Amino acid sequence: MRSAIIGLGVIGKVHAALVSAGGNEIVALCDTDEARALYAKETWAKDADIYTDYKVMLEKAKPDVVHICTPHYLHADMVVYALGQNVNVLCEKPLCIRHEEIDRILAAEKASSAMLGVCHQNRYLASNRFAKDYLKDKKILAAHGSVVWHRDAAYYASDAWRGKWATEGGGSLINQALHTLDLTMWFSGDPESVISTASNLTMKNEIEVEDTIFARFEGNVPFTFLGTNTSMADMPVEVSLHLSDHTVMTVLPSTVLINGVPVPSATARKPSYGKECYGSGHEALIADFYGCIREGRRFPIDGHEGARVIRLILAAYESASTNKQVKIK
Repeated sequence: MRSAIIGLGVIGKVHAALVSAGGNEIVALCDTDEARALYAKETWAKDADIYTDYKVMLEKAKPDVVHICTPHYLHADMVVYALGQNVNVLCEKPLCIRHEEIDRILAAEKASSAMLGVCHQNRYLASNRFAKDYLKDKKILAAHGSVVWHRDAAYYASDAWRGKWATEGGGSLINQALHTLDLTMWFSGDPESVISTASNLTMKNEIEVEDTIFARFEGNVPFTFLGTNTSMADMPVEVSLHLSDHTVMTVLPSTVLINGVPVPSATARKPSYGKECYGSGHEALIADFYGCIREGRRFPIDGHEGARVIRLILAAYESASTNKQVKIK
């Protein structure tokens, strides 16, 4: 595969390292900060050409696959354009940040001969895969997801797009907590409505968006969700599920507990790539995406699948701003 990467910040470097390690040729790198692209070229892609305009890059380099690793607000336009060029796209989360962007992306995906994948890499962790398989013949009565992390003013100051509605699309929920909300929904099914409350407890003078949100999702399996960046340190994320047989399953990044007892076959600790919070799932997800392209298989986390959690997030934000129950579109 001939690969290209747009955005060579922290997560873009993870993609560059794994694409290179997977034996694929990185033919082009694109970043508005040429120094970032040059570092990636020297480290993982010595023969790659460097661009500052992604449209020019796609036109000239003609890659088989493009990885979109840019700030949130840029994802939709880049995905739509690349699909329009029939280039396979692997997009970092979130797929997009507005309802109208979902429609544009799904229309572009339908019209393209190329494949779209979304980086929900935690679905590839051994603990989450075990839980998904274990639950297939079980009835879930209720669930709860939790992300309790620490993000300070220096984090938000590190990039101008962070902490703003127009560019990040939200705060703790759409950025830090998206993966765990996706897993809670993946296990429990799509809810029909949500009521939520959001606040800014520690970053009032630093950011526009929430640092804390609590939501109750109603549907066939009701579940609650907490996402906050106000902790003094990052705590392990978890999803807890109460089953009809009185079993309580707790799903953690590296293990699963059933009634408090670890499941040996679901316990695996692999090194993370990039930040610790990214986990180790990117390697398996990227390998699967490339395998799907080569073999003509459907990639399981396509545009429709990636949009599921975005619909939940946007509904939760609407509920928090209106103080009303909101139907999920």
